[in-house]
Amino acid sequence: MNTLLSIETRNAVLLKMAVLLEQERQAIIDINKVDLESYNGDDISMYDRLKVDDSKVDEMINAVTHLASQEDPVGVERFSFKHDNGMQVYNKTASFGTVLIIYESRPDVTVEAAGIAFKSGNKILLKGGKESLRSNLKIVELWHQALKEEGASTNWVEYLQYNRIETQAFLEKPTQSVDLIVPRGGERLIAFVKQHATCPVIISGRGNNFVYVHKEADFDVALDVIMNGKSKISACNAVDKVLIDVNLPNKEGFVQELISKLKASKIEVLGDANISKVHNLESITSDDIWYEEFLDYKILIGEIASNQETIAMINKYSGGHSSSIITTNEAEAKTFMENVDTAAVYHNASTRFTDGGQLGLGGELAISTDKLHQRGPIGLQHLVTNKWYVHGNGQIR
Repeated sequence: MNTLLSIETRNAVLLKMAVLLEQERQAIIDINKVDLESYNGDDISMYDRLKVDDSKVDEMINAVTHLASQEDPVGVERFSFKHDNGMQVYNKTASFGTVLIIYESRPDVTVEAAGIAFKSGNKILLKGGKESLRSNLKIVELWHQALKEEGASTNWVEYLQYNRIETQAFLEKPTQSVDLIVPRGGERLIAFVKQHATCPVIISGRGNNFVYVHKEADFDVALDVIMNGKSKISACNAVDKVLIDVNLPNKEGFVQELISKLKASKIEVLGDANISKVHNLESITSDDIWYEEFLDYKILIGEIASNQETIAMINKYSGGHSSSIITTNEAEAKTFMENVDTAAVYHNASTRFTDGGQLGLGGELAISTDKLHQRGPIGLQHLVTNKWYVHGNGQIR
C-alpha cells in the first residue's frame, strides 16, 4: 500500500497535470483522431464520447485545476465523543486505498475521474476501452510525468492494458489489492463488472430519464426543458420519455409544436397508442420500450392521467437517474419530487444538470443510481470511507 501523499503533493501533481495538458493539447487531439478513425462500431453515442477536441481539453484542464483548489477530503472530522473513562473518540474521513475505474470510450475520464480518486488519496487503476487506448495511454503518460516531477511514485496511476478475458480474471482474482471499483459505461459493461467483481462496486447506472408535462405547465418552459434534454444524446442525463397530462389545455397544439421542434432537430419521435393516433406517429409495439435507454436521436411521448400515475410509471420504468416535472403548481411539484424514486428530481428545469460540475461538486467520479454509499453525482467529498481514531492512556473494558 502506498503511504498517503500530503495534500500539498496531491495538489501540486494536479496543477502540474493542468500545465502538461495545455502543453500537449495538440498532441492529445491528434492521437485522439487516430482513435476516432480506427473506431469501427456503429454506436453513435460511443463515438461522441470518444472524441477529444479543444473544448474537451479545456474541460480536463478546468477539472484538475478546480480539484487542486478544493479542500482535502481526507481526515475531515465527522463525529467526536468523549467517553466516560476519558478516552477521546473521533470519526474521520479516510481514503479507500485503491480505486479501479473501468470505462468505455471517454478519454476525459482518464483525467477527471482519476483526478478525483487521486485527490481523495487513492491509488488509481485505469482500465479503458480498446477504442480509446491511444488517447488514454497519452494521458497516463502525462500523469506519470506530473507525478515524477513532483517527487511522487508513478505507481499512483496505473493503466491496465487488459483484454476482456484478462479483465474478467482480474475482477475475480485481483493480482493486487483493490478496494473499490467504478464502472463508467453502458449497461453491458456495468452488468459485466457486477457479475465478476469481488469487491464493492459503485453502480454508475443507466439514464432513461422522464419529463412530465403537468396540466398546469408553462408551455415555453416545457418545450425548452425537453429540447435541452435531447441536446446531447450520448449523455446519461438525456431525456428519453415525455409524459403529457391528458388535461393539459390545448394539448394537441402543444404536442404538435413539440413534435415539429424535435423533428427539426432530426430526432425520431415515437408515440403511445393515443399520441401516435392523433399525431400520425409510429406507435410503440410493446411496453418494454419504456424501460429502454435510447442514447440515440429518439424520444417517446405518451399520455398520462395524473401526477400519481406519472410517479408510478417513472418508478416502474426509469433508470433511477433523473426526472423532471413542468408545472406552475408548487404543491404538485412537491408531491412529484418527494415520491419519484430517482437520484435527482427537477421542477421546471432540465435533467441535463445532473452532473457533478453543474451541481456544485466541481467534477464527478460517476453518477450513482445505487443508494449506498452515495446517490447521484459522486464528487470529491463522497469518494472517501471513514475510520475511527480512539485516544486513551491505558483504558481497558
